[in-house]
Amino acid sequence: MAEEQKNGNAGRNGQVAKGDFIEVEYTGTLVDGTVFDTTSQKKAQELHLDHEQSSFKPAKICVGERQVIPGLDQDFIGKEVGKTYSMKIPPELAFGKRDVRKVKIVPSSTFKEHKVNPQPGMQVDMDGDVGTVSSISGGRIIVNFNHPLAGREVNYEFTITRAITDPQEQLVSFLNTTLRMPIDQFNVSVKESVATVELPLQLPPQFTSALGKKLAELTHLKEVQFTFVPGKQDSAHEHHRDHHGHQH
Repeated sequence: MAEEQKNGNAGRNGQVAKGDFIEVEYTGTLVDGTVFDTTSQKKAQELHLDHEQSSFKPAKICVGERQVIPGLDQDFIGKEVGKTYSMKIPPELAFGKRDVRKVKIVPSSTFKEHKVNPQPGMQVDMDGDVGTVSSISGGRIIVNFNHPLAGREVNYEFTITRAITDPQEQLVSFLNTTLRMPIDQFNVSVKESVATVELPLQLPPQFTSALGKKLAELTHLKEVQFTFVPGKQDSAHEHHRDHHGHQH
């Protein structure tokens, strides 16, 4: 009797379940039909979205790990591989509701200190918070730190193209998506239910211990170990696109 495949088999009875790893094609549109996000190279070219720093390709997701916006993450559950679905997602499950507290007045001196000449529509990064300059009045600059799509209902059409069942591919996709680490900067090997992840930088032991335990649970492996291999990061120069659908 065949043993049941444990590693993310796209659900029981052929349906996707929380914790499954899947490959998915999706396109996000606003209510008026404007495309703001897509994994499709063809659609991106048709809409002239492509540029040299972009990589339009199917997303690899661990369902339930908030690697995409909450509403999309929830919508994957119970769906079948190979079928195409369309979903409406309300603001609170998409890019959040508009929060007036995230609209702030920033003195012009702050911009001068960083040698930046603010202009309406300019995107700025202040201590890790990304905002958009809304208006300029004298020495006061209004910066909106809400996501550009905050308060908007969005639509997503998606097709789950396949279940990812190989533990090595599962680990690579999780680390690439969650840690935003380029694939060519680390190496993953699996032998006898034990995975070894070679990283180019030394991470705190408490962090790798917790991450290893979580990854072992998700991939149904006995153990996931992390080792430090210096020098590998120098070879990585590839740009990786951060889909709008991905969580920050």
